[in-house]
Amino acid sequence: MTGLQLFWFIIVGVLFSGFFFLEGFDYGVGMSAITIAKDKREVEQAIGSIGPVWDLNEVWLLTAGGAMFASFPYWYASLFSGFYLILFLILVGLIFRGVTFEFRHHSHTEKGKMLWTKVLGVASFAIPFLFGLMFTSMIQGVPMDAKGNVTATFTTYVNFLSVVGGVAVMLLAGLHGLNYLALKTEGALRERAAKVANILYFVLYAGEVVFAVLLAIFTDFFEKHFIGTLVLLALIVILTLVAHLSVRAGKEMSAFLASGLTFIALVALIFQGIFPRVMIATNPAHSILIKNASSTGYTLKTMTIITLVILPFVLIYMGWTYFIFRKRIKK
Repeated sequence: MTGLQLFWFIIVGVLFSGFFFLEGFDYGVGMSAITIAKDKREVEQAIGSIGPVWDLNEVWLLTAGGAMFASFPYWYASLFSGFYLILFLILVGLIFRGVTFEFRHHSHTEKGKMLWTKVLGVASFAIPFLFGLMFTSMIQGVPMDAKGNVTATFTTYVNFLSVVGGVAVMLLAGLHGLNYLALKTEGALRERAAKVANILYFVLYAGEVVFAVLLAIFTDFFEKHFIGTLVLLALIVILTLVAHLSVRAGKEMSAFLASGLTFIALVALIFQGIFPRVMIATNPAHSILIKNASSTGYTLKTMTIITLVILPFVLIYMGWTYFIFRKRIKK
């Protein structure tokens, strides 16, 4: 394995981390629009908090997929073909969720706006659940031949660990969104978001224990990377505790950052667990390794130069956007 191959494996992980950190609270806000928002003005308040940034955040997913395609084409081909049905459902959810913002804006009736708000909420629940389902079914090992062709069945995708993983990611997104609403809104919605988050964190503690046990049973993470897996699981619990205590203390920025960092720790757990593989096969001889899945050294070198030149401008633009829309949203 070369340094550039390792570098781009880390970059793909960083891009997925950025996606879950930023888009995670968007999904949580979408969930809140059909759960804790009590009237149409609170719905508008919630959706208004992510209106200027949701599409900017979603770019991280496109960039992660593009980086995977360019740097690890064999990983991309195997993952996207083997998990085609789940990814298709994710795409449908992203399309419906994306158009709701525009369709709500142009609806001239309250009934129409309510319909598209419900579509936004359902899609916001479904997308993180499906992402969790995909990643936690992937890390268990999939039936795959020597050429990387995945021959999955229903139970490959939907099993005890993958369902728990899907629910965990959905719950994390919900809590991240509640912390964001507490940070970005004023009035009753802000208070209610903190109150609901305080209750849901107790559910998340139980979920993290169950997830850790199932991870030990159904994956080889502890066998391959015992210390790293243990440290990252402990970090997830610590960050969850920090976020919960911050919610109780009314420290909204700390709660938001801690819930976002929990997502990053979860992505790090998955990526360190599959290392040095990118796809785990039920037959270990057929697993796809980083060193065998990447593009040529020249391609990786060219991509690295372009990334290092463009990335600072992208980050500055994103930071400026959040600075411009930094004020709280009133009812």
